Amino acid sequence: QVQLVESGGGLVQAGGSLRLSCAASGATFSSYAMGWFRQAPGKEREFVAAISWSGGSTYFADSVKGRFTISRDNANKAVYLQMNSLKPEDTAVYFCAADPRSGNYYNEQTWNYWGQGTQVTVSS
Repeated sequence: QVQLVESGGGLVQAGGSLRLSCAASGATFSSYAMGWFRQAPGKEREFVAAISWSGGSTYFADSVKGRFTISRDNANKAVYLQMNSLKPEDTAVYFCAADPRSGNYYNEQTWNYWGQGTQVTVSS
């Protein structure tokens, strides 16, 4: 079983930055990929970023490429989402996800475990 706890959300002005963290429990953290999704009010949850078990491969939604980075610390069982040049359209609840069933990281059905989410609000 894996438990995920996100932190680092908040209110920021457009153009600002935030760093989200996801702390994971479980002994096998370093063996599976991790991901971030987000859900804006009235919209479906969408893929944001993912990182392979080693950290050697990363994947991003087109909407965040060049602005967001994802990283992980296997020793401390954590994954991070650094968000720069934030825009009002980035406003959403951000969810951490773990242990995908396949390499289709973009599909939320792929992921076995989810955190409760952290709110990110970007004001214009």
